Amino acid sequence: MISLLARRGLILLCVALLAGCDTIVLNPSGDIAAQQSKLIVISTLLMLIIIIPVIFLTLFFAWRYRQSNTSAKYDPEWDHSTKLELIIWGAPLLIIIVLGMLTWISTHTLDPYRKLSRLDENRPLSANVKPLVVEVVALDWKWLFIYPEQGVATVNELIAPVDVPVHFRITASTVMNSFYVPALAGQIYAMPGMETQLNAVINKAGTYDGFSANYSGAGFSDMRFKFHGMTQENFNQWVQTTKAEKLNLNRAAYLEVEKPSIKDPVRRYGSVDADLFHAILNRCVGADQICMDKLMSMDVNVKPVSKANEKVVSMLAQNQQAARGSDAEVCTTPPVTIGK
Repeated sequence: MISLLARRGLILLCVALLAGCDTIVLNPSGDIAAQQSKLIVISTLLMLIIIIPVIFLTLFFAWRYRQSNTSAKYDPEWDHSTKLELIIWGAPLLIIIVLGMLTWISTHTLDPYRKLSRLDENRPLSANVKPLVVEVVALDWKWLFIYPEQGVATVNELIAPVDVPVHFRITASTVMNSFYVPALAGQIYAMPGMETQLNAVINKAGTYDGFSANYSGAGFSDMRFKFHGMTQENFNQWVQTTKAEKLNLNRAAYLEVEKPSIKDPVRRYGSVDADLFHAILNRCVGADQICMDKLMSMDVNVKPVSKANEKVVSMLAQNQQAARGSDAEVCTTPPVTIGK
């Protein structure tokens, strides 16, 4: 009796512990995340078609052919069954085909770079709806969010109106991170010198957790932020309140924010340099740095027209020679002249 009560108590304890689990991935508030959660459920169910019978048959055979069961038929000469072979190979093959079809369709439908075509499964998105643009920068160890059209920025706080598509442009300052808001959409990597994108929408007002899902050093575990979904009216009010902040996120201020720190409080900037994200992306925030896009657009054969260009050409020539080997010669075809 005591043993029976103990077993039942253990089962109830497990159920109680599971009841406290956060199932935000399977019950999200954004349409993209909702579609992704359905894929998880469908894939799991398809795999259970194989897993459940295998587990059942394993237990059944262990019981059926136990040593004490002398009535079970023993046939040491049996080695093949065409029916069993068809079932063993046919069922997994069909499941793989179905999973392949789902993967092919969902890979294109849920491409993070693809513009949204709907707000949710019942509401298509009008073609003239303009998305909210948010520029995301993963720092050590905090998040910077720039709203270029609103002219404001925040640290460790992301705001978006409900039922409005959001276009994220994502990069990083030093090392690779991963931008992830489980309620909104799947994770997207943030890499220095590169831009990744994400299109998503939040369908329910509320406050959700966001964090980095890629280990990036000592302060990684505290690299978290709050994502607030609110009505358009409240969002507009938040923008006006943020604009009233005296802090200005210019290049000098960014270089201070960029310095490694842990558990940074929320900060709001009432103004931000228009080309700051471009400078961060192209790694030329400092006054003496040359933007990567400018470097890549120039060639070692370009004739210098200024001291600045002469310095760039010299750098590129040295890099090219180093890449080819110390004894390699730099190409000396006739140079061309470019404007400023």
